[in-house]
Amino acid sequence: MQNRPSRALVAATLSALALGMTACSSGGSSTSTSGNDLGLISDGTLTVCSDVPYPPFEDFDKSAATGFKGFDVDVVNSIAAKLDVKVEIKDSSFDALKSGLAINSNQCDLVASAMTITPEREQAMGFSDGYYDSEQSLLVGADSGIASISDLSGVKVGVQKGTTGEAYANDHASGADIVVFPSDGEMYAALKAGQVDALLQDLPVNIDHQNDPSQNGAFKVVETYDTGEKYGFAMKKTNTGLIDAVDKALGDMKSDGSYQKIYDSYFATAK
Repeated sequence: MQNRPSRALVAATLSALALGMTACSSGGSSTSTSGNDLGLISDGTLTVCSDVPYPPFEDFDKSAATGFKGFDVDVVNSIAAKLDVKVEIKDSSFDALKSGLAINSNQCDLVASAMTITPEREQAMGFSDGYYDSEQSLLVGADSGIASISDLSGVKVGVQKGTTGEAYANDHASGADIVVFPSDGEMYAALKAGQVDALLQDLPVNIDHQNDPSQNGAFKVVETYDTGEKYGFAMKKTNTGLIDAVDKALGDMKSDGSYQKIYDSYFATAK
């Protein structure tokens, strides 16, 4: 004689089948993924670390919902909208970001801080697909007489610690007196105060200084350098769900034109 299942078991089985049919009938594809699937440290919220200020990529803005603005911020906000999660941004030191400390100690889910993808950083963190082509530049006083990197012998050149700009200056600015700063804020203040004579760093940041209305054209970008490097959003290497979701959102943004719209709003007239 065959054993009959209990009524409770039959009910549970029918309930599970009904749920499965409902899930299957939902149809369609979407970038949206639940916070649990994304492995977020706070369910429903994408916690982002960034070294601020670094305009035009990230800057403070009390009027914005997150308290921040910039190219990286706009791109991250668009990604978060596609993932159906909120955004919280934390101001962090670049040392903690580039080393992977902020990500691997669960201070944030994602680093968005104009950070170049490098083999060294890929040892500590996972990266999204590249979302911005990095280009370096030389900013000097408009009347300085400095026309190129070959004119920097004996010149004090400001760079940010741990960046592509620092590496490029060390490799190519022969004879320069390289002065290392923790952030662009200190570098730019030093240039305006005459403590350094040039800044070697990301082109959009130097363009922002060149166009600073408070300086009346006191500074200009005299040279740019194509390094072939790209910026990426950093995440935990083990959080492949979030990495894949961010890459899909970036791909969707490039397909639907929203990425280009954000890009043009910051860089269409950068040079």
